[in-house]
Parts: sequence; structure tokens; C-alpha cells
Amino acid sequence: MEGVGLFTITRALKWSPVVLPCVAVTLLSACGGGGGGGSGGSGSPTSYQISSTTTGTGGSISPSSVMVNAGGTTTFTITANTGYVISGVTGCGGTLSGNTYTTGMISGNCAVTASFVAQYTVTGSGGTGGSISPGSTPVNAGGTTALMVTANNGYVISSVTGCGGTLSGNTYTTGAISANCTVTASFAAAFTWLSGSNSPGAIGVYGTKGVAAATNVPRARDGGVTWTDSNGNLWLFGGFAGYVQDLVAGDWLNDLWKYSPASGAWTWVSGSNTIDAQGVYGTKGVAAPTNVPGARSNEMSWTDADGNLWLFGGAGTDATSNFIAFNDIWKFSPASGEWTWVGGSSTPGAAGVYGTQGVAAATNMPGAREVNNVVWKDAVGDIWVFGGDGSDATGAYTRLNDLWKYSPASGEWTWVSGSPLGNAIWGAPTGPAIGVYGTQGVAAATNVPGARLIPVTWMGADGSLWLFGGSGYDSTGGQGLLNDLWKFSPASGQWTWVGGSSTASPTGIYGTQGVAAAANVPPGRYGASGWTDASGNMWLFGGEGIAAGWGHRFNDLWKYSPTSGEWTWMGGSNNFDATGIYGTQGVAAVTNVLGARAAPFRWKDANGNVWLFGGYQYDDPTNTRFEMNDLWMYPMQ
Repeated sequence: MEGVGLFTITRALKWSPVVLPCVAVTLLSACGGGGGGGSGGSGSPTSYQISSTTTGTGGSISPSSVMVNAGGTTTFTITANTGYVISGVTGCGGTLSGNTYTTGMISGNCAVTASFVAQYTVTGSGGTGGSISPGSTPVNAGGTTALMVTANNGYVISSVTGCGGTLSGNTYTTGAISANCTVTASFAAAFTWLSGSNSPGAIGVYGTKGVAAATNVPRARDGGVTWTDSNGNLWLFGGFAGYVQDLVAGDWLNDLWKYSPASGAWTWVSGSNTIDAQGVYGTKGVAAPTNVPGARSNEMSWTDADGNLWLFGGAGTDATSNFIAFNDIWKFSPASGEWTWVGGSSTPGAAGVYGTQGVAAATNMPGAREVNNVVWKDAVGDIWVFGGDGSDATGAYTRLNDLWKYSPASGEWTWVSGSPLGNAIWGAPTGPAIGVYGTQGVAAATNVPGARLIPVTWMGADGSLWLFGGSGYDSTGGQGLLNDLWKFSPASGQWTWVGGSSTASPTGIYGTQGVAAAANVPPGRYGASGWTDASGNMWLFGGEGIAAGWGHRFNDLWKYSPTSGEWTWMGGSNNFDATGIYGTQGVAAVTNVLGARAAPFRWKDANGNVWLFGGYQYDDPTNTRFEMNDLWMYPMQ
């Protein structure tokens, strides 16, 4: 045979050639060669081709192809373009983790296919009074998402729009998303009826003195005073309860109550649960558990830095049902639960001691008067009081326009502005305390509001004292209901007539509800309630006006912007004597509204929410007066 020579081994360990007809044989080779499957030569592992592809646009996959041995695996990187996301990756029995696709064990040629989908952002935007969540969320093209819309306490969902969605309860579900879009939620402030009766004349439930209870509630009343303490509790003192028990002199109160917004319970703290209780003064300047102011309404109140509750003046009746007015100053300590007679006279009807205008003195003292919280507290804690019905410098009971400042630190009063002599309250209008308006918008030393009873007051953000309306004297010396707006600057000591009419009994201009306008102005009134919001706007609610010679009550809600100088009619009716809509107790609703009333109690809590209690209504056909004891909350603005 020819081919490759072989060798034999002899015992002498010599090699001999042998000719064979085949290739050299070793332990690792065989004659004739051989085949095998896939790629690779003799004895090599089988390998397969793995290819990759994408469907449509929106991204890429790499590598485009790779060879993998049988039983092995490989990975691909999937990259979505901006604005797209991976919607799926299939093929070769693999799994996706992040943007890495790992095949299963390879047993044949196969392909990996990646697909992408456009992704958009749905943004939630909530206005004042609530929230919407999430603030933003990614949604694939053609998909939908749900957002939760939540109204704050005292607000309701007004509308939710955007992204082609629908609202069910407080869940807003978008339509199919095809672009970036925004869901916008708006909310409306709404009154909430929280406590008391929705009928007039409620007698109240006192419970046990000092013990809170869900069933406790003050008797229906108007014209008392309020405080908010450092813990957020709402305090109420006294007031007039109508002509229920004493049909001639009326029912006057001196009970002190505390309401906890947290628990929703009232506590009768101090004073009597009967009408016309007389005061116990004790020793001036000395607190005692038996001390208590006499029954009264239309007094003034403020709090000090230590959390004490202060009270000045007011009017009530003596032990024989004669009408009397006070100029006493009281302080109540929530910590000790005791009253202190601080100043003024324990004898009703005291005349005013004016002293020298602009000069504080220990002997100065405003005369006894009723003013229904026409009071300001300035940045340094001094108290300012204006006008009302009371005793002037001669002791005559008149309508006043005097402005006073009281320093709790020194205990001294200063007569600042206005006349020491008042005007007639009844009969022909006479007296020196008429309005001097000057030029609208221009401060002047001679400007002064006319004598008046129960205007609305606000403290300006710049420390100025604001006053609106009341029942009193205009620029002509005539008397009636007013809608003039005034501002007093403590720095300059001057009044400015800001707006409204300089003559009595003006009609109002409501304009369009919710729309500010230079021509808008509330009608003349007295006994309204006012407060300021976080933006420095001044709010006004209700009060009493006159039409065709008869007194009528309002339930309109107004906002005044000192910045723009414009009024906005915010809610309630533009007609007299509107009835209330109570809705469900404890539930805010845009349809809820207090019935028309005058002289309600008013608080502003630590969160800026406004609380209103009671007040009086009147039935003209039967000439019957009704007091209320319903408690309402209107949310922070």
C-alpha cells in the first residue's frame, strides 16, 4: 500500500517502516474524515445565528445579529428614543430586565423583535382649595390614567377638565392619551353648617358648666363678642336673645362659651344660664372666681399676647329692666377661668372723659357705649375704638364719632379724633358729629366719618384702620344707613374717604357675581360682619338695610381689594331677606348659604377659616324678631 509510512517497534527498540493505504492514525483521528451539523469543523460545538429587529419606529436593538453555541444564551440592548418607551420584546425564549433582553438556551436560529410606543406626560394642576394627585404621571399612547381630586375642608370640587376625561366622585379618568396634556381641577369655597338649629329661636342646651358635650349649644342670640384663643378654640360671650322671656326690655345674656373645632363640642364656661344677670365686679385689678360681667350685647373684644380675653362696654339692663350702657373693661384668663375688672366704671351710663386730644392720661375714659365690636388691634397691641351709641362728654346718650386708643400696657386711653359731643339718635338729626368727607381718596386732617352705630371694621395689612357703613350721619347732617368706606392712618392721624356715597341711604351696585368692577358697591347697611383674608382683601357679610321704610336683612357676601379699590359680589342674594339653605350638617356644598341676618358672631381661626354664629332675622308681616344659634364655617381664602 502507498500512502503514509508506519513504524513497528522491535525488541531492539528500532523503528521499521510499514506502508499503509490510509492517513496516519493516532488516538485522536480516524480514517476517512467525517461530517457534523451547523457550523464548525470536525468536533466543534454547533452554533446558531440570532438576529434582531424592531417593529416601527421609536428605538433600536443591538447587536443586529450574533452567533451563539447550542445551549448558550446571549443578551441584546434595547434603547428607546426620546418620547418613547419599550412596549415589548419577544423571541428566542428570552426575558427583559430594564433595557437588557436575555435569550433562553439556544437550540436553533431565531430572531429577537423589539417594539416601542410613544409615551406622554399627564400633569395634574389643582387650584386654591384642593389638590390633585399625582402631580404628573407617564402614560403610553392610547392608554388612560386616573387622578384623585381632593377638596380641602370647606371647599367643594367645582370642575375638572383636560385630557378628555370624566369625573366620578373624586376620581378623574382620562380619555385615550395621544399627546402631553394637563388635568386642571378647580374648587369653590362653600359654607358648611356645623352646629345649632336651622330654625329660629332655639333655647340652647347648657349642660354642666365646664364640661364639653356634643349636645351642648348656646341659646339663639345676636350682638355679642368673640375671641379665638391660642389653641384654636372659639369663645363667645353674652349677646341679646330677643324678646322671648322679657317682652319689654328683652333677654340679655352674660354666659361665656367655648367651642372646639377639633371635637365639635361646646362648653359652657362661665356666667349665668338665665337672662339679665347682673355683674359682680369685685376689686378692680384683682381676679376672683365670683367675678363676672353683667349681661350685655354690642360690646368690644380683643385678645392679648398672653392669651387673655378682653371685653369693653356694651349695653344691657339693670335689675329692674332699665336699659343701661357700660364703659367697664374686663379680662378673662382661660388658664385660671377667672374674670378681672380692669378699668372703667362699675356704674352704668358713665360720661366720657376726653382730656386733651392726642394725649394719653390715666383719667381719660370713653363714655359708656354700645358699638358691636367696632374695634381694631394694631401691631403693637394697642386697641382702637370708634363711635357707637353712648354717653358723650356731657353724659348725654348720643350717637358718637370719637376715635380712641387704649394701651393695655399703660392702662391709659387717648382721645384721637372725632367730636366729644354726640348727635341725636332719634328724632330730628342734630349735633356736631357729622361726616366731613373732603376729596375722595385724599387724606386730610379735617376729614372724619360721621357719628354711626355698628359699622364694619378691618385692619389693613399696612396697619391702617378701615371702616364701612353703619347707621349714622352723612356729609349733609342727614341720618340713615351708610355705605361709605374710610381709612385711618395711625401714622398721620388722618382719615381718608375711600369710596361709597357721602350721603345716607344709598343703593348698591352688585354687578356680576364673582367679577370685580369699579362701579360695584354694597348697599348701605349696619350690623354686618367683616374679616380679612391672607391676601389683605376685606370681606363683608350680611347686615340690615332699609327698603320702602322697612328694615330688611342681607345675606350677600362681598370682597374688597385695597389694591385695586374694587368690590366683588361673591355670593348670597342681591335681594333682601333671603332664606338659608343648610344642606347636610357637616358637609360643604356650593348651594349652602346662611339666611339673611344682622349682627352675627364672627371668628377667624388659626387656619384663616371664618366662623359665623347666630344673628337675628325679622318677619316683617308679623313684626316679629328671631334670633338664631346656627354655627357655620367658611374656608380660608
